[in-house]
Formats: sequence, structure tokens, C-alpha cells
Amino acid sequence: MRFSVLFCFLAVRLTAALPPPLEEALKTFRADPPKGWSFTQTTAAEGKSTVERFDATRPDFDRWALLRKDGQAPTATALKEYHDTRSLRSRTGTAPKLVEQLDYSEVETVGETAERVTYRCRVRPGESRDRTAQFLRASLTVHKATRTLETIELNNTEPFSPTIGVKIVSLRTRLTYTLPAGESPALPHLVETKVVGTAFWFKTLDADLTVTFSEFAPPAKK
Repeated sequence: MRFSVLFCFLAVRLTAALPPPLEEALKTFRADPPKGWSFTQTTAAEGKSTVERFDATRPDFDRWALLRKDGQAPTATALKEYHDTRSLRSRTGTAPKLVEQLDYSEVETVGETAERVTYRCRVRPGESRDRTAQFLRASLTVHKATRTLETIELNNTEPFSPTIGVKIVSLRTRLTYTLPAGESPALPHLVETKVVGTAFWFKTLDADLTVTFSEFAPPAKK
């Protein structure tokens, strides 16, 4: 009984410690497009790109379609390969769920204007062998008027080695969301990831990845 009471007390304190704008923004935040919404997703990395369409009106395991690959209309072979590897991708689940791994026990305000306020916090380890989280900090920007989480940015504080032989000099992941307008809620807009590092002192691990969301279509009104 004492443990239960103590746990509830700590949970209330941690929740109360959150700045009100951030607490309200987190309540309505969703990393992926809302359920029932259709959209186009463009992924670019290492000189290659894919353009896909998620159609929420189609049957559960037939919602993703390949529109373009490396700037060209996909060949029959590319379509078959895509169908074979993506046919089970029935849900969206594309954006990194960073907010679920953030440590809100100590949140500091690092910037504020009349329209926005930016907070920073630590990142919790995803598992016991996680050697990366301790070197990361997350910045969250809230749009004051709408109480919307507009950007989430993850950066390392110093170079680190997530595993033997690998050194990450810099890591940056930034998620950007649109502001709600009219009947449209906040929607994912862009995911950017940039990594600079080496493996075994000579092989580069430099990489850039962008995922862009566009052409949203809300659920059809009944």
C-alpha cells in the first residue's frame, strides 16, 4: 500500500512539474497522421527516393502504393518487390515516437518568443543496453496560441560510441508538424535525420534522411 501511495505521489509531482504549455501540447500530440487520413510520403536518402501513397479508404493490407522510385515511374519489377515487402504495412506508424522516450522529470526552458516556447529535456534509455540515450537531449517547441507541439529535435551533446568500433560525431533528428487550422488538426510535415560518424576509424557513417508528408486527405464525411 505504501508503495502504491508513493508511486501516485511521484507521478502527480512529475506531471505537475511540466510547464502548462508543454503538458497541454503532449496531451493532443500524435507522431503519425491521424487515423483515417490519407497522405503521400516521400523518402529520400543516399541519392535514392521513393514516393508512396497511403490510402486509408482501401482494405487493411492494401493501403500503401508505390508512386515513384528514384524520380521515375516504378517498373513492374519494382512494383512487385514493393508489394512483397510492404503488403503487411497496414498502419501508418512511420514517424519516430520520440516523445515516448523522453524524460520529463527535469524540463528547462531554453527559448521563448511571443508565439513559441522551447523546452529541453533528457532522453531515457530504450533498453538496458542502450548506450546512446545518455548523450542525447531533446528540444520541444510549442506554439503558444494553439498549444501544439510544432517541432521535436534530438541532438547529441558530445561524440559517443553506441557500439565497439563505431563513433558518432554528431546526430540530429528533427520532426516538424503543421499547426491546426479549421477542421484540420496538427499534421506531420517533415522528418530530417543527419548522422556524421565513422566505423573502425576509416569507414564513414555519414547519412542524411528526409521523410516528407504531403497531399493529406481527411476521412470522408458520413
